Amino acid sequence: MEAAQVGVIRDSMLANPLLIRADLGRSRSRAFTLPGKEFVFGKPNVTTDGGVPEVMSHWSTLVPVTHSDSKPRKAGQDFMALNREAVKSGLVTAHEHYQFRATHNLKLRPPKVEARLDHSPPDITFGVHTRPSTPIFDLLEHRYQQRWLEECRSAQKASQAKQQKKTKLGKIYETRTSLLRQSQPSVEPRPLWQLPRFQKVGPHLETFRNPEARKKAFSSHFSDSVARCGLQGQGMYTTS
Repeated sequence: MEAAQVGVIRDSMLANPLLIRADLGRSRSRAFTLPGKEFVFGKPNVTTDGGVPEVMSHWSTLVPVTHSDSKPRKAGQDFMALNREAVKSGLVTAHEHYQFRATHNLKLRPPKVEARLDHSPPDITFGVHTRPSTPIFDLLEHRYQQRWLEECRSAQKASQAKQQKKTKLGKIYETRTSLLRQSQPSVEPRPLWQLPRFQKVGPHLETFRNPEARKKAFSSHFSDSVARCGLQGQGMYTTS
């Protein structure tokens, strides 16, 4: 069922693609006028080669085109020679060069054509040599892997031999910097900070009998503080 058309149908409506309405289920028309059924599309073949029978009956060869009938090509002016001769004559300005070119005629020399002599033998074969086939037995037996391993081993042995042949360095003399790097000076711990008025005051109580007893008590406390809790090692013992 076609859609109802309202208004007058003009020829311009069928030539403008913006005014053409698309039919249901059909592609949109582009308003191109095509020739009739008798028109043949394509490019005409001007040459008459005879078709398949002519090709099968005899072999046609190309005939070289000779330019004897054509007019000889005129040689152009040699501007480099004209400029060189003008400068030798003392001409400098552009107008003088223009007049010199108008009065003098120096043509380009035709290039020399050297005849190529074919020195190739008559039984020569052109082309590229066929690559030899891959030896399948060497692939199956891992010959290439073994060859590569042997090359690696020989290269490693050569590098080790070169390292052994290197000259050994003589005695290295110590300098002040090297001695300072080796030495590790003892660093005394800084004393605890005290007020200046208490620095020269001795202890009021001495709970140890002698200095040796004091040293033994501190050493035993240090060894026992490993198994105790707390920062000072005075807490309860740890079970873990």
